[in-house]
Amino acid sequence: MTDPDPIAHRLPTTLAPSTDPRSTASPIGRIPVRDVGPSVDGGELPTKSVVGEEFSITATVFREGHDAVNATVVVTDPTGTVTPLPMHCTNPGLDLWECTVSADRAGFWTYRVEGWSDPYGTWAHDAVIKIAADVDVDVMLEEGARILERAIGEVQRPAADRATLTTAIAGLRDTKQPPATRIAAGTDVGVARVLAAAPLRDHVTAGATYTWWVERQRALTGAWYEIFPRSEGAHFDDETGEWVSGTLRTAAERLPAIADMGFDVVYLTPVHPIGTTNRKGPNNTLTAGPGDPGSPYGIGSPDGGHDAIHPDLGTFDDFDAFVARARELDLEVALDLALQCSPDHPWVTEHPEWFTTRADGTIAYAENPPKKYQDIYPVNFDNDPAGIYAEVRRIVQVWIDHGVTIFRVDNPHTKPVEFWQWLIADVARSHPEIIWLAEAFTRPAMMATLGKVGFQQSYTYYAWRNGAEELQEYVEELAFDSAAYMRPSFWPTTHDILTPYMQYGGPTAWKLRAALAATLVPTYGIYAGYELIEHVARPGAEEQLDNEKYQYKDREWSRYAEGGDRAGQSLAPFLKHVNEIRRAHPSLQWLRNITFHRVDDPAMLAFSKRSGDDVIIVVANTDPHSTRESTVHLDLTALGLQAEEAFTAHDLLTDASWHWGADNYVRLGPDAEPLHIIHVRRF
Repeated sequence: MTDPDPIAHRLPTTLAPSTDPRSTASPIGRIPVRDVGPSVDGGELPTKSVVGEEFSITATVFREGHDAVNATVVVTDPTGTVTPLPMHCTNPGLDLWECTVSADRAGFWTYRVEGWSDPYGTWAHDAVIKIAADVDVDVMLEEGARILERAIGEVQRPAADRATLTTAIAGLRDTKQPPATRIAAGTDVGVARVLAAAPLRDHVTAGATYTWWVERQRALTGAWYEIFPRSEGAHFDDETGEWVSGTLRTAAERLPAIADMGFDVVYLTPVHPIGTTNRKGPNNTLTAGPGDPGSPYGIGSPDGGHDAIHPDLGTFDDFDAFVARARELDLEVALDLALQCSPDHPWVTEHPEWFTTRADGTIAYAENPPKKYQDIYPVNFDNDPAGIYAEVRRIVQVWIDHGVTIFRVDNPHTKPVEFWQWLIADVARSHPEIIWLAEAFTRPAMMATLGKVGFQQSYTYYAWRNGAEELQEYVEELAFDSAAYMRPSFWPTTHDILTPYMQYGGPTAWKLRAALAATLVPTYGIYAGYELIEHVARPGAEEQLDNEKYQYKDREWSRYAEGGDRAGQSLAPFLKHVNEIRRAHPSLQWLRNITFHRVDDPAMLAFSKRSGDDVIIVVANTDPHSTRESTVHLDLTALGLQAEEAFTAHDLLTDASWHWGADNYVRLGPDAEPLHIIHVRRF
């Protein structure tokens, strides 16, 4: 007796055919298209780029047997225009296909990879071999003619291309000519060009469609300068013995100097009213004197909350004037969004349910044990999420309406990820130009997910990556592994971070870390006072002594200007030079175009960036305490040069030039320069 189902009896009862998970698996398709990248969480979330940014779409595409296979990327722009782009096999025999793409406008795009059987490619390969061996000559020539007839009849193409194929068909069938001449007609470069532009495709199999979110270039590239507005123009009044706060009007007077240094974004710490309950004093002490301003992150007082301006800073008219002046200087304004409250915030009495109440009836203040933030109540997003979501969306709109185009979000990792996904998407519906920077020095999974759900930029671990090897490893991760969803922003210091490297590295470390931040990635930032090398740390903490977060700071900028008693002691000219280099060289404005090169000294770092004909090489000594000599070994092909080709290496920092090749001597350190930023010039 014949078994009607010879397989069923061999399956466990839990995998009987009706429940076999293989029966519900997605069909693999006639031409398998596998491992498409970039793909963020399997395509559940969009891949990201900015206008003009090039990146590679890759896929594994293959078929059974020996027939030729090919692949195409099909991109669809926000208007619905569909463009097919040819892919190229980058490792014959291993079936990896690749295509470089970029978008010419912002908005939501899509892409998919299509695999297909290539009848012309199959025929051309086999026909050349067979005819040279005098095998099936007439049959092969006729099959080629028929394939080209299909290419005319089945694929729309210009008249000139049709004529090229018609001529080839006649050549293939011209029995007066020898086989070698006839096959040459069918495999002519002109024929190959026509069929590459509009191929004849059999068994077309489409892979999954992936969403591609394209944004304006500031989402990837920019130089940020952070200020506490109350300190800009603040001064100590000797007569009263009290500090006088700066205002938004006096802060605007600082904008020309910021713009002159070449920065693109001026970032304001919170400008809202500050509570008095549990207000922090200097250096985060628990007792504040009557003249201590408190932390601007302790938001809220009887004067208002997140939608208000501290009375000492001025009014919304003053804020609007600040934004207008910034725009005159081509500066965008970024504002801190810190979703937390002083005990005096209006929300505490109007919406007590938005906070966590402890067993003793008190509201829980913020903690990150052993750290305590007694002046701050965190919002509990699990209590009335609809109300909290709506209120945050409202206050964000207040600041958008007053000209803010970027939000630097304080501690986003302490709020639900789904909230940020909703908020960023909701804002983007009416304001797609808005950019969000995540200040999240936290676990890698959280940082990555914040990027995936919408944050355009993220703070990183750059401040703690100081050696050459660890910098290379980290930047390669950022530029390749995570570039489709997370864009790094490198900050050597912040108002809360002053690493031992910066405390003890001296001016060499401060120059080096700013220049590396500015060249390794396209977005970097500094905190006001960086140019003055403010390096004295508070004992027991990786932050500055007399942290500006808790007190006013008068940096007396005029003393560092020409004619001042501290003229020449500021790094401002160096930062201006670095920013001028960034603006002049497109290669430094992209992330995914970096190549690292070998240096004999493990303390030295060498990398290049290339965009078209613009090529920059950076060589840096990461040891700020000693001058080192070594040899840099360059991959000339990565620079767009031929093997053994020499070039002029023009150091953009010092204006020196040398003749360089594959192997080059360098000397860098405190008694020279800590790094070279070299423009490659061909002879």
